[in-house]
Amino acid sequence: MKLSMIQVDEAAELLHAAQLGRAPIGPLSARYPGLGVVEAYAIQQANLSRRLREGRRVVGHKIGLTSEPMQILLGVDEPDFGYLLDDMVVAGTTVPAARFCAPRVEPEVAFLLREPLSGPGVTAADVRAATEAVAAALEIVDSRIANWALTLPDTVADNASSGAVVLGDWVTYADSPALADAQASLSLNGTEIDTGTGSAVMGDPAEAVAWLANALSPFGTEIGPGEFVMSGSFTTAAFVQPGDHACATIGGLGTVSLTFT
Repeated sequence: MKLSMIQVDEAAELLHAAQLGRAPIGPLSARYPGLGVVEAYAIQQANLSRRLREGRRVVGHKIGLTSEPMQILLGVDEPDFGYLLDDMVVAGTTVPAARFCAPRVEPEVAFLLREPLSGPGVTAADVRAATEAVAAALEIVDSRIANWALTLPDTVADNASSGAVVLGDWVTYADSPALADAQASLSLNGTEIDTGTGSAVMGDPAEAVAWLANALSPFGTEIGPGEFVMSGSFTTAAFVQPGDHACATIGGLGTVSLTFT
């Protein structure tokens, strides 16, 4: 690594403090010129270890930057991943906007696994065989980096810009539509912001989940039974603020919505 472990821990502490205080910081890539993706995942893992020591538990995983619109939006050219903890799943239909630094919303398909997925060599067919159910989901992405001024290492270190998730009703995978062809709509306060199809997510959301299982392999991590995966956005992401009502609809899976108070 180009950063020392002292610097990795320092960077993790900066992000942790930014999240607690809802006070974004400047890009870590500017503060640490040697910051690469390897160091960024080390920073992410340091904060995951911190949260687990605090009593939180991993319930899922997220894949970010899978679609061309999101890669263009943030100026990157490859996906990344992060973790989802039990306190990141929103129960109910409202959430305080002040819980986040600079939240955006995006529509995704969540995969619920009944069997473990462990790379390398996982394929989309393996994902389909291991999936219990899928659901329309609304992901709240958030950045502890000020003004979303990100490079890929910045968002990786910041847990892939994870904020929270809202899950719709689970649909048995056998009864779900062909996800590559599924149409998604993102609306804000009754106005459609963007639309997209599942093919925007690495050709098929199941391909994205397979990518994740293989990307986790070097970390000795598998996607466990009962965990879910946010597979990536069908569209661009929309900023939200107090009073906004966000809604994601995915054909064949239904609608999920959330009001920011």
